[in-house]
Amino acid sequence: MNRVGAPSVVASMVQKTCTMLALQDEMNSRVDADWITRGREWYRAIWIECAELMDHYGGWKWWKASQRDLEQVMLEIVDIWHFGLSLRITPARDHVTAATRIVQEWSVPAESEGFLRDVERLAQRALSARDMDVAIVPTLLSGIGRSFDDLYVAYVGKNVLNLFRQDHGYREGSYLKQWHGREDNEHLVELQADLDSAASDYRQLLYSALANRYPG
Repeated sequence: MNRVGAPSVVASMVQKTCTMLALQDEMNSRVDADWITRGREWYRAIWIECAELMDHYGGWKWWKASQRDLEQVMLEIVDIWHFGLSLRITPARDHVTAATRIVQEWSVPAESEGFLRDVERLAQRALSARDMDVAIVPTLLSGIGRSFDDLYVAYVGKNVLNLFRQDHGYREGSYLKQWHGREDNEHLVELQADLDSAASDYRQLLYSALANRYPG
């Protein structure tokens, strides 16, 4: 069994991160063909998503009961990862160099100060440096019993949903985010559980499954 940090493990992480960077570039280009020169405030999206992440994790509103939803916590981390990847894509689109740096930062995770404080550290980095603190992400994942590979699978799934949203009027305001009384994120998690993420046509299968369930 390969130990964490072994060359084959690192190479696999770099390859998967390259894939995610390419998918993110594709998604951003779907929204804005010239996105890379527009200077979008990806860091702002990160700290706002941090608040949503804390809400799904719960436990901080001492004045009311709250219920923790780890599947939605995971999806919020994935959303943050989307925006963090966008910050790391350069005009040269050198995904290998960007992926190598991301994996290097990932390999030295930050010491946890508690899940909610860790989320605040991620938000603070976004506000102060306008960047994503990569080292906090594996710490957050560890806090909910998830790994880099879990992030990868969830990222690919959410990327498919984001493309599906754009194809069905998300930017124009005609997309229906609530399906049969539940948010599309919840349907995504359910559909992913029934599909083989290792299948070569996984993205196409997931897109088709979303299309079959979508009421619009």
